[in-house]
Amino acid sequence: MIIRKVELSDLRSLVVLFDQYRIFYKKEPDWEAAQSFLKERIEKKDSVIFAAFDENQQMTGFTQLYPLFSSTRMKRFWLLNDLFVDPNYRRQGISVALIEKAKELCRDSGACGMMLETAKSNVEGNNLYPKAGFQLDTAHNYYEWEV
Repeated sequence: MIIRKVELSDLRSLVVLFDQYRIFYKKEPDWEAAQSFLKERIEKKDSVIFAAFDENQQMTGFTQLYPLFSSTRMKRFWLLNDLFVDPNYRRQGISVALIEKAKELCRDSGACGMMLETAKSNVEGNNLYPKAGFQLDTAHNYYEWEV
């Protein structure tokens, strides 16, 4: 398995997985919008996207992180916003490898840490994240406002 930062040449494979990820979260498939969205993130360097590849160079999973800042810690803080592994490649350690690559990004960028959010119904994710060293924050309420 190889984990590396995605490039524009990886866009087509990334869109396939990204669309599956969105469907998992009950969104309608939309390849064109997904391609446009991801291309813009890569070109503008708005996010960091790592992908896992098997021995045949098939993309098997990805994670996307967005930079944030912690005012109280006065440091960069990363949001692990997306993590998805093709169902055919699950239970092979790909999610853990992608998370480890994200941790490496945190260390290399001098960040104070990273956070993530997942649905309570995401049983696999809720089992994975504590095993990967994440702690469930029960001390804070998270609110959302949508336009």
